[in-house]
Amino acid sequence: MNDSSPAALVLGARGGLPDDIAFLRAPYPRGGWRAHAGFGQLADFWLQVHASLRHEGGEVARIVDAFREQRIDAAQLQRAFVPGLDGFLQHLDQHHRIEDAAYFPRFRQLDDRLVIGFDLLEGDHQIIHQQLIATVAQARGLISALALPGDDARRAADLYAADAGKLLHLLLQHLADEEELVIPAMLKHGERTLR
Repeated sequence: MNDSSPAALVLGARGGLPDDIAFLRAPYPRGGWRAHAGFGQLADFWLQVHASLRHEGGEVARIVDAFREQRIDAAQLQRAFVPGLDGFLQHLDQHHRIEDAAYFPRFRQLDDRLVIGFDLLEGDHQIIHQQLIATVAQARGLISALALPGDDARRAADLYAADAGKLLHLLLQHLADEEELVIPAMLKHGERTLR
């Protein structure tokens, strides 16, 4: 991607980061990260957290899809959905808070050219948060509808799935873009600079 116009960079509109923002992507390609001598515990932990977020978000979607496809009933949905969604949202919120408060400011200090990328990632957090609010509202509607007779719960599950799908789409793009800024910066500058 090479379009750096502000509208093209908004999460949900972009299909990745342009080369001028992810300028370390070429010298530190994704396929070589783990083999690089500078790949350490922090980079590994970062990727593990992202993998966990992807997994948790996908698991919640699978639970709801199982209900929508009538493979599980309302009681089974509620038992799995509530703790699954709660854990996913808490994990996501905690990760973003740590990034915004501790790590992103340190990355910005490594190289002035990184500032725009980390500003974008912080903006992503706000967009994700707004979609998260909409998703939580639909989740509450789904939980309430589980006690209702008829197809109300299935309709509520469809509404939830639509908003949650948007959230997951935004999150997956954000995580991929973040990795293309964070991990190459760690490889170039060393993890010690971030502590």
